[in-house]
Parts: sequence; structure tokens; C-alpha cells
Amino acid sequence: MQKFKIVLLITLITIVIFPHNTYAKTIKEFEQEVQKYTKELQEKQNKLAKNETEVAEIKKNIKSLEGQIKQTEDEIAKLQKEIEESNKKIAEKNEESKQIMTYYQIENGGNAYLEYAFGATTITDMIYRMSIVEQLTEYNKQIMEELKNLILDNNRKKERLSTKKEELSKLKINLQSEQEKIEADIASLKVGMPKIEEQIKSAKSNLAYYKGLGCGENEDILKCQYRVEGGSSLPSASGYYRPIEYGYITQGYVGYPGHLGVDIGSSNKTIPIYPIADGQLFFAGYDNAGALIVVLRHNVGGSYTYSTYAHLSKFSSIVSNYVDYKKGSSSSITNGPYIDHNTSIGNMGNTGYSFGPHLHLEITSCSWHKQGGCFYGDYVYRTINPKGLINLPSRWNNR
Repeated sequence: MQKFKIVLLITLITIVIFPHNTYAKTIKEFEQEVQKYTKELQEKQNKLAKNETEVAEIKKNIKSLEGQIKQTEDEIAKLQKEIEESNKKIAEKNEESKQIMTYYQIENGGNAYLEYAFGATTITDMIYRMSIVEQLTEYNKQIMEELKNLILDNNRKKERLSTKKEELSKLKINLQSEQEKIEADIASLKVGMPKIEEQIKSAKSNLAYYKGLGCGENEDILKCQYRVEGGSSLPSASGYYRPIEYGYITQGYVGYPGHLGVDIGSSNKTIPIYPIADGQLFFAGYDNAGALIVVLRHNVGGSYTYSTYAHLSKFSSIVSNYVDYKKGSSSSITNGPYIDHNTSIGNMGNTGYSFGPHLHLEITSCSWHKQGGCFYGDYVYRTINPKGLINLPSRWNNR
């Protein structure tokens, strides 16, 4: 009974850690799926083309909104200038009014009028002085009326300015909404999956490759590949290691449809990246979002396992000397060099769709590239939580 429990436990561990052992797809099934998958991808491509047309229309609307905003801002600037001029006139008239009111205090009980009028030495002088006071009073009324009109006009301009500001705010909100929609569309087009053309090309290349291996009609293509290629010639992975000397987890594995790997950060933003196990260079280049990536193939328990290292700042010499990554090759590498777990493959970086220097590590039981044995749609379902293979605490200082 104890022996049975041990066997059962080993079986369960194998299923959890190496789900690809349960994966079986024949040449015939693979061919049928290539046809189906190609059709689905072409439909998706048509949909993406439609989305791109919609994005172009959104950009056109944004340009129109920007023109309206510029016009509104010009009007606001003009109104503001007029208000400043009006305020200046109000200040000038107010000063004149103060000077007149010095002589016009009689209505408020003041004696400036009497002092001025009765200060005359002759009747003629008194009449003259009373005439001046009357004229000043009338002039003061006129000034006060002008002042009142300027204030009313100023208030109307302020109302117009407030209305324009409100309209501008609404336009900005609409603009921001349009921008968010465009950014979401762009993200959905560029991030999360390779280009449609690359997927179709890779699916057809995979089919041609597996047909060329001479696999049996009902034979699992991955086991056939391992048998025909002589997988034993690829050194077996003796164990799994952390990909950097010291670091910490910044985002964990979720699996489809979420985060397909783990994100790893370090205080050294350009720290060297190492393979998680001995393996063979399988791919090196850029992904669809512009991230510099390396893919290695490992020999694990009689099957292939693939590890992907993304967002690198640069490749190490063993990688860059082997592949012209500047061309962004989308094909897997044939007979790439063997790389042991102590040889750096590159340095941590921030390339592609990234919000800071880090390493994105993915592990899966197949690859969608040529000779990888699956489509991208299969790939995302068959990723493996790196923590199931590698000891990745929240923080570490050795490999």
C-alpha cells in the first residue's frame, strides 16, 4: 500500500510539473489543426484589419478635437486680454471717481462743497465755484455709469470665459477617452501574441517539418521528434537554477489567460541572465512588441522543455555571435549552440512592452516556432509555473 502511494505521488508530480507528457498529437491531427488554425488566424487577421481602420478613424477624430481645442484656447486668450484691459480701465475710472468724490461729500453730510463754495471772496467767484461743482458732479455720474457698464461687460466676458472653459474640459475628456481606446486597440494588436502572418507561417513550417521526419500516422509528433532527432544528444538537464544571481519576484505566474510566466527584478538593472538549465539555443530575436528574447530547449525526462527570457537589454556573445538578431528573425534556430547553466545569455533590460527593467521568464512543454511542436494557441495553454521547477523565493542572493 505504501509503495502504491509513492507511485501515485510520483505520477501526480509528473503530471503537474510536466503536463506535456499527456500531450499526444499525430501528423494527421496536426495537419487538420493547421488547416483549422490557419482559417481562424485569417479571420482574426481580417478582424484586426477592421480594428486598424477604426483606429485610423479615431485618430482622425482626435485631430479634429485638437483643432477645436486650439481654437477654443485662442478665444480664451483673447477674452482674457480683453478682461485685463477692462480691469485696467476700471482702475483708472475708479481713481478719477475718488478725486471727484473729494469735492462731492455733501450728499454724505460732508462740508467740502460748503467750504469750497463759501470760500469765495466775491459773488462772481461763488457762482463760478458752484458751476464747477455742478460740472464735476455730472462728470462723476457719467464716470460712474461707464464704470458700471464696464463691470457688467466684464461679468459677461467672465461668463463667456467660464463657458469656454467648460467646453474645453469636455473636449479634453472626449479626447482622453479616444486616446484610451486607441491605446487599448494598439495593446491588443501588438501585445500578447505574435503577428498573425508569423503564426500562419510557423504552423505550416511545423507541419512540413514533422511530415519530413517520417513519423508514424498515429505517433505522437513530439515523441517522434525526440526519437528521430536523437534527443539524447542534447545534454540532459541535471537540475534547475535561478536565472540571476540575486533578485526578487515582481509578478507571479497566473497562466492563461493571464500572466504566462514570472517577472523577476534586481537591484542591478543590467544583471546577467543565465539559463535555468543546460540547453540549446532555439530562438533569439524580437517578439511582436519589440522585446529582445532568447528561447532555449532543454532535455528533461525524455522530452523537450522550452524556457523563454524576455525584455533583455542585449545578448551575450555566445548568442549574438550565432544569430543576426538585428534582423528580428522569426524562425527557430537549427543546431544552435549548447549553453550550460553557468553561461550568460544576455542582460536584464526594459525592451518591448515593459514598465521597468526586469526579466520575464516563461517555461512551456512546446514552442510555436518551427520544430517546437505546437501553435501559439496551444503554447499559451501549456505554459508551466516556473516555481514548480525552480526554487524561487520572494527574494534570493544566490543561484
